[in-house]
Amino acid sequence: MRRYLQRALFLFAACLSVLFVAGAASAAAPIIDAAEAKAAIARGALVWDVRATPLYRKGHVPGAINIGDIGVVLRNPVTEDFIDTAQIEKLLGQAGLDTTREIVVYADRGSPYAHFGRYALRYFGADKVSVLHDGIEGWQAAGGALETADATRPAIALKLVERPELAVNTEEVIARAKAGSAQIIDARTSGEYAGNDVRAIRGGNIPGAVNIPYEMNWKDPETAAKLARRLVPDNGGAALGSPEQLKALYARLDPNKETVVYCQSGVRAAETASVLETLGFKNIKVYDSSWLGYAARLDAPAANERFFNVGALNGRLAAMQRRIDELEKLVADLQTSRAAGAPK
Repeated sequence: MRRYLQRALFLFAACLSVLFVAGAASAAAPIIDAAEAKAAIARGALVWDVRATPLYRKGHVPGAINIGDIGVVLRNPVTEDFIDTAQIEKLLGQAGLDTTREIVVYADRGSPYAHFGRYALRYFGADKVSVLHDGIEGWQAAGGALETADATRPAIALKLVERPELAVNTEEVIARAKAGSAQIIDARTSGEYAGNDVRAIRGGNIPGAVNIPYEMNWKDPETAAKLARRLVPDNGGAALGSPEQLKALYARLDPNKETVVYCQSGVRAAETASVLETLGFKNIKVYDSSWLGYAARLDAPAANERFFNVGALNGRLAAMQRRIDELEKLVADLQTSRAAGAPK
């Protein structure tokens, strides 16, 4: 009898082991490096380059699929929410981007659009999706080859199934804000959070939200500003911060509690969501409509509230138009003067 019990326990343990290994094999790390991307490609992963097509054609990971700038092709230009699911099915299906396969998404180093691509795929049912955070620059630095010809794959009939558990809508966020018990991260700039930089009908932030700009996930959060002023030679500072740096950044939050992340339209929030997942946060939800959707609901409570001054904007536009008119007149007068002084 003891022998049968021992054998039964052994078989049970073996089954658990197989299930564990199978589960681990089916999972995909949220963020990977170039070496891990190469390994994924070697075992058959698809690659999605979410940059604008002209950038893609300058050089991309061999075999990478491209359907254009993800921030444009998958989103409504006014609300910046996803276009109809049927349209997304058609776009991804025509490109052969099979959501049942393992997929690696990339753009430029540190680009939140790569993370938004991962979020989009996962929201529409994909399970095995990773972001090459170091992007095309990291790929090249690791000795990865580039190609310029468009990569094509056979079109597929794609049926996407939305997973609302990965997101929250405006009504749900308003309810959480009014309850005052939600753990919310605002991934926008400090100026947007404080209501000084108004990019919607009103500025401010969701009450109780903690402001952690998504660039804080980088080794050097000032990389973009430094590049604009030509203080650094490249975007190396946009590489992901160390595990210790990231743990310290989010140390005030509870990884076991539901965490809602938002920004202006869901893109920057997607990068923070990927980082939180690597840190072991259990229940992360992206508020895709983000501040654009929240600010438009005037019954939604807001801290640091400041309304957009349409009159002031119109005044600035009118002043700008007057300067343009003056410059055009000056150019016309100079051309007339030169024509009059030209030799006959």
